[in-house]
Amino acid sequence: MMLDEIMKNESAHKSDVTKAQLQLLGRRYDLTPKLDPAIKMSRGKPLAVGPTARLAQGMTWEQIGGLKPDDIRARNIFPYPSLPHPLQTNGGQVFPKMQIDMFPRLERFDVDFDLPDAFIPEFPPAIFLSNRPELGDVSRGEVVSINNYYRLFKDILTPVQLDGLRLLLTPFPQEEFNPTDDRKTAEPSLGVTCLDCHVNGHTTGQFHLNPDMRPQERRFRLDTVSLRGVFNQQIHGSKRSLRSVEDFTEFEQRTAYFNGDEIHAIKKGMNILDRIQVSHMAQLQNMLDFPPAPKLDAITGRLVRDRATESELRGEQVFFGKGQCASCHPAPFYLDNQMHDLHLENFLKDEPGDGPIKTFTLRGIKESPPYLHDGRALTLEDTVEFFNLALQLKLTQAEKHDLVAFLRQL
Repeated sequence: MMLDEIMKNESAHKSDVTKAQLQLLGRRYDLTPKLDPAIKMSRGKPLAVGPTARLAQGMTWEQIGGLKPDDIRARNIFPYPSLPHPLQTNGGQVFPKMQIDMFPRLERFDVDFDLPDAFIPEFPPAIFLSNRPELGDVSRGEVVSINNYYRLFKDILTPVQLDGLRLLLTPFPQEEFNPTDDRKTAEPSLGVTCLDCHVNGHTTGQFHLNPDMRPQERRFRLDTVSLRGVFNQQIHGSKRSLRSVEDFTEFEQRTAYFNGDEIHAIKKGMNILDRIQVSHMAQLQNMLDFPPAPKLDAITGRLVRDRATESELRGEQVFFGKGQCASCHPAPFYLDNQMHDLHLENFLKDEPGDGPIKTFTLRGIKESPPYLHDGRALTLEDTVEFFNLALQLKLTQAEKHDLVAFLRQL
């Protein structure tokens, strides 16, 4: 089939794909946003609160929390099954509308973003630099691009760091965004950049398919993670476990991240960078810091008692105690640089588990919804409910509330 036929056919079915995904989301979640009146992200976006997951008829969170995994699986009532890509057959990176409005080259003709804006990070995200904390948010409220990076950062970054930022903002051919006949965008020659996905070194909830799972129908949805705090991470990639940000950066450029297929990458215009250029890109990424956490001790990462509320302090006790959170998310950076398997197949009737997934940092977590590797937990409350079931914690309602209060301060 010729490209114009593919584009015409898949464009015609795009609304059907969107409708089917929204129906699925509506069955699983209450998508009417409930916003916290006080807690905001760095640039002022309010947090959506939950839980949003719909329970089986007649069930309460307390009742399902008291069931054994076998019972939950047999009755097929686990409220957080994996979240699918809206178009699994094509897969690939999908961007939210607010980003497409600014950069139309990112729009695909076959699939649209599916989650409401209330459940994704603020746009544009703030930027904090580990070596210039006194500057606060250096984004100036703008999305950094190849058009404005020099104006925004020429007096902040060194020439090497500026060069690294330039490369992170330079569009190259990648999978659906490429000048070949299997592209999924109307303007393929414009390409895509590293910081299209990691906007301002953070994320806007873009998603694609995990690149290392085969066959296609067994690959799972994967949210774009933040680059904040990458300087302290020892493994990179949810499944691949690359051991340095330099290796990860080079791998992305060479192998068409969306597909993990070197032959496809060569066809689409593999971009082989000199290792010096890779080190420039890595140096810039290693400067990206977490948002300020004024209630945390700067060294230990624990709450400073006279700055925290009683609820937050109780939540910290749950985190490091009954909740078992700290076994994978120890202070001060709230990650252990390991991979863990939650064995969700014990709860899911007709679905395999995900296998080992790397631990993600919880610093600044309130600014990175949705949660888990595929975004199936839309809010922090959903995330707490998920782990309460997956780890059989039997937390009380009060303990869950306090745990969320603590997570908001990280």
